Amino acid sequence: MNDKKQINPILKLVLDIGPLVLFFAANAKFGIFAATAAFMAAALIALAVGYAMTRRIEIMTVATAVIVVIFGSLTLVLHDATFIKLKPTIIYLLFGGTLLAGLLSGRSLLGVLFDQMFQLTDEGWRKLTWRWTWFFFALAVLNEIVWRNFSTDFWVSFKLFGVVPLTFLFGAAQMPLIKKYSVDEKS
Repeated sequence: MNDKKQINPILKLVLDIGPLVLFFAANAKFGIFAATAAFMAAALIALAVGYAMTRRIEIMTVATAVIVVIFGSLTLVLHDATFIKLKPTIIYLLFGGTLLAGLLSGRSLLGVLFDQMFQLTDEGWRKLTWRWTWFFFALAVLNEIVWRNFSTDFWVSFKLFGVVPLTFLFGAAQMPLIKKYSVDEKS
């Protein structure tokens, strides 16, 4: 039985994507430094709201918020946008590296994170984790290419209109694997 409080999926999406949307809007209106400050505040507010509603903290959300605050602070204090542009690369490498470390130690950490959403066989979790591991590494490389070769405004737009749809599409593309390795809960 699952007695943990769950957030409405639409609210969860708002908490996950909202800070990025605010970052995009603030950048368009006020520039990268104001956007960075707004992003930091929104990430912390999203973390607090999520905790207030569920009385638990998701490790990925905390890791993201900590990195946003650290790299955002460096951006603001040093007045150098390079730090906020590096933040996604660091997060993607952290997530991919964590998943890889779990796989190399014989555990699918993705299974731990998503266990409440669906049940898969060990082989299914392993395959799904490998896919997400490589996806995160690919996003890290892609972020480096975009921020180093395009304008700041293009990079900010790419984060919202490129990475978010890519992530949704990649997640949707995993549905055949999830269905194939799904565990029948009737047993």
